[in-house]
Amino acid sequence: MGKVTGFMEFARLEEGYEPVTQRVRNYREFVIGLDTDQAKIQGARCMDCGTPFCNNGCPVNNVIPDFNDLVYRGDWRQALGVLHSTNNFPEFTGRICPAPCEAACTLNINDDAVGIKSIEHAIIDRGWSQGWVLPQPARKRTGRKVAVVGSGPAGLAAAQQLARAGHDVTVFEKNSRLGGLLRYGIPDFKLDKSHIDRRVEQMKAEGVTFRTGVLIGAMPEGSRITNDAKQTVSADELRTAFDAVLLAGGAEVSRDLPVPGRDLDGVHFAMEFLPQQNKVVAGDKLKGQLSAAGKHVIVIGGGDTGSDCVGTSNRHGAASVTQFEVMPMPPAQEDRPLTWPYWPLKLRTSSSHEEGCERVFAIATKAFTGAKGKVTGLKTVQVQWQGGKMTEVAGTEKDWKADLVLLAMGFTGPVTTVLEAFGVERDARGQARASTDEGGYRTSVDKVFAAGDMRRGQSLVVWAIREGRQAARSIDQFLMGASTLPR
Repeated sequence: MGKVTGFMEFARLEEGYEPVTQRVRNYREFVIGLDTDQAKIQGARCMDCGTPFCNNGCPVNNVIPDFNDLVYRGDWRQALGVLHSTNNFPEFTGRICPAPCEAACTLNINDDAVGIKSIEHAIIDRGWSQGWVLPQPARKRTGRKVAVVGSGPAGLAAAQQLARAGHDVTVFEKNSRLGGLLRYGIPDFKLDKSHIDRRVEQMKAEGVTFRTGVLIGAMPEGSRITNDAKQTVSADELRTAFDAVLLAGGAEVSRDLPVPGRDLDGVHFAMEFLPQQNKVVAGDKLKGQLSAAGKHVIVIGGGDTGSDCVGTSNRHGAASVTQFEVMPMPPAQEDRPLTWPYWPLKLRTSSSHEEGCERVFAIATKAFTGAKGKVTGLKTVQVQWQGGKMTEVAGTEKDWKADLVLLAMGFTGPVTTVLEAFGVERDARGQARASTDEGGYRTSVDKVFAAGDMRRGQSLVVWAIREGRQAARSIDQFLMGASTLPR
């Protein structure tokens, strides 16, 4: 694959970024992708390693050496075909996937991994620009009807696969715009929503019907989850009207921090803060939008959602941004002989961190403090980890100034009222119980399937796409007795 000696001749080239001073003024994407010659050279670095661990490191099992080789040889259209054979939406993964495939790259054992994600990004962007990404409507309709609940990556992937198999697919989304957490959980500067819109148009041409503003079941009272629904449809109505139902909602229930002062004004979930900005960028008019402008912002949670809060706060014009992480600071470089080909623990600095952020590790929040009902600060203590247990370090208590606190500590699972409405059996974590065996993704309720976050909990976009594709195959097999859709 690639050039036989390419990995010895060429260094890894990272995608570029617009300058910080320029990009923080707007919400546009700022990554500068590889040009044709750069992508060819990066494709040349793919080793003829014989056992490409990258294939299994990638949850959708992208045929990575093949499309790397095709880019190296200049056959971009065939490379796009190979990429699409396993991944419905490479424009999403090429932008926001953390690239576990690169961690599993054989070259990563003792050198810099092949830039797989940047090559994928270049292939799909070229495909769209050249007009190669076209609708693929089914040649024959089956007459079977499938409802997909949720229009995130799992729901969209399943819907597209099922439509191409000839089924009549209707996607139900509780918000006014499609995309699920792709639309409302990821800032526009990381994923421009036009990428979602043009895939939706492709899917409409393939026969998929989309119904927005429709809530399936009911939302819990007082829910902070994004919801623009103007119509409610019961679970029984869906089961009666459709031959199969796929539950593919996202993990939207945020993990809370029940410490003194939690009810103060100014302490919010990240998923209250981020979707509002996405809506404003889309042109919606919001009253009382949460703003970080001129405020001292503290983000609690060191993951991707926390990083998104950092980037958005900087674009609002925050006075300062500090990010807390309860775990100790990881090493700057992973122990490759120990971790390869698995996802390694190491310090990861995002583009948002580079825009301005103080990062504090091994710290726990003890209480929020405030005046006249509004948060003015918080109290913390340093912690240490021994034997998997966290203990506080005496004498490390500290007071921090804060005008806005954003809780970004992950998600506990999907909205359980949807599962309750269908009477689906749940596992210990509250997700739908559905195996992934051949013909799986079936829940305890007849005709009802589950995939993505609804089944496995909070995870990566690439896992959602994989589960959507596999669930589509199981549904097709359930409806037709056999399936030619790939797993």
